[in-house]
Amino acid sequence: MKKFVTILVVFIMSTTLIACTTQANNETKKDLVVGLEAAYAPFNWTVTSKSDYSYPISNQPGSHVDGYDVQMSKELANIMDRNLVIKAIEWDGLIPALNSGEIDVIIAGMSPTSERKLQINFSDEYYRSEIVMVVKKDSNYASASKLTDFNGSKVVAQRGTLYDDLIPQIENVVYQTPLDAYSNLVASVMTNVSDAFVAELPVAESVVKSNPSLTIVKFEQGFGFTSEASDITVSVGVRKSDTELLDEINSALRTISVEARNEMMTAAVIRNNESELNIFDLIGKYVSLFIQGVGVTLLLAIIGTLGGFIL
Repeated sequence: MKKFVTILVVFIMSTTLIACTTQANNETKKDLVVGLEAAYAPFNWTVTSKSDYSYPISNQPGSHVDGYDVQMSKELANIMDRNLVIKAIEWDGLIPALNSGEIDVIIAGMSPTSERKLQINFSDEYYRSEIVMVVKKDSNYASASKLTDFNGSKVVAQRGTLYDDLIPQIENVVYQTPLDAYSNLVASVMTNVSDAFVAELPVAESVVKSNPSLTIVKFEQGFGFTSEASDITVSVGVRKSDTELLDEINSALRTISVEARNEMMTAAVIRNNESELNIFDLIGKYVSLFIQGVGVTLLLAIIGTLGGFIL
């Protein structure tokens, strides 16, 4: 009995010591506070449940975020030996949040445009894509292969992005007021308010997989939008004063191969497609529950009416 108690005491002390050591190590690590939109799939999107891929949103208790940017943030924090903290911030508020010190970096599918470079610094690219357009499958523009095919069309894009700035390149285009979220862009095209919206390929692929009535229009080489190389790449945004952090991030990025980055993006697109169902999928999946709910509602209404009549 004494031996058992001794062994138990030693085990508890050892476990406590390990836990304290781990906690101490975590406390000595620096934080890497990442800002992202949490609404820009497949780069980042909000999820309600925890998984091997998601990460908690520190300023939205109970919510998690998944996506390519999240996996990249995890990789960078691990390589840099830092504690990862992720905050969800509106797109237009990311750069102000960075410069005010609320976050350390922006990892949000942001392109290092010349305008943004005036406000913040950018790391080396961590993903390279291409610019496409999304239209309805039964649209007259579904077979387009050149930008000139969209002559006179109604086109929209997300507010505050490069894609909104590119729309005027389309001849006789009906430039529409930019929208805040991609869900609104999808709704605009689905309801024929817009003929098309501009996006980068991974985002377009995610949208189309979740909305089968839409399709992607890719342009032939030299017949699409004119843009700088930086316009089709995404980088980590860093404050201009944090040159050491910028060097540290670039050093970490060099250890992540292009193949690994592409695999992360492919997996993110698949996961987003599995986690987002359109309205018809939802109805088909939960129709029995809807019917049960209607039945319970009617039963309660009848009981309430009879009870009220008796009273």
